[in-house]
Amino acid sequence: MMELKILELSERSAKFILSNTTAAFANGIRRAMLADVKTLAVDEVDIYNNTSVLYDEQIALRLGLIPLVHDIDLIPYNECETPECSECQVSLTLSGEGPKTLYSKDLISSNPSVHPADDDIPIIELEKRHEISLEAIARMGYGRDHAKWQAGVACGYKYLTYITTDKSNLCSKCIEDCSEKLIHSIVKSIKISKEDLFDGTLCKSCESVCDMDKIEIKEDKRAFIMSIESDGSYSAKDLILAAGDVIKNKAIELQNLLHTI
Repeated sequence: MMELKILELSERSAKFILSNTTAAFANGIRRAMLADVKTLAVDEVDIYNNTSVLYDEQIALRLGLIPLVHDIDLIPYNECETPECSECQVSLTLSGEGPKTLYSKDLISSNPSVHPADDDIPIIELEKRHEISLEAIARMGYGRDHAKWQAGVACGYKYLTYITTDKSNLCSKCIEDCSEKLIHSIVKSIKISKEDLFDGTLCKSCESVCDMDKIEIKEDKRAFIMSIESDGSYSAKDLILAAGDVIKNKAIELQNLLHTI
């Protein structure tokens, strides 16, 4: 049975061990967080007035990359052809006159549950006599279609690794070559916690330079250290759960298709 052990968990990042599973499943979770979790982002911008130094396209790109906190159950993913459908899109307006800097907190949302994940993301600096007025339309989408819908920004995994060594007969090369100082700690009998191994790069350079062949680094092919970060549109916990739901729904869909054969 698959097991999960949380190492670190904060609002926007998490690190955990996923064991008794395969690299294919771990990679599936990673890919789901990057590409298959439904996310809200600015998709269209109507600019009514812009006398700033930035082109309309530059402002639209900046708005598209502002993470938006939202309730995934309230805004459906819908390829609706109605231009002003309030069910599947959210309007955010922005206006101002210089001299001042407009930030993400200055966006006014038509839906109280939708707002920027951070208030201090700079959008544009307006100088004297500069004005801007626009409406941004946010819609649901997937990271596989565009980076603006990518809720996971740094998701990766590596094998859980163990280091075994004969401390009584080590050459100095391997100790000097270890950039993480893990081998030095082992030789000096300094206690190494599992957390130290989790943070190490485990590049195996010590193993390759050791003249005595007294260091062995083994990888558990059924256990993975996973590290993930969210852009703020989801909490780290919700992003992991959403990715799990994606994998589950795809498995159910495949099962249903196979039953029709």
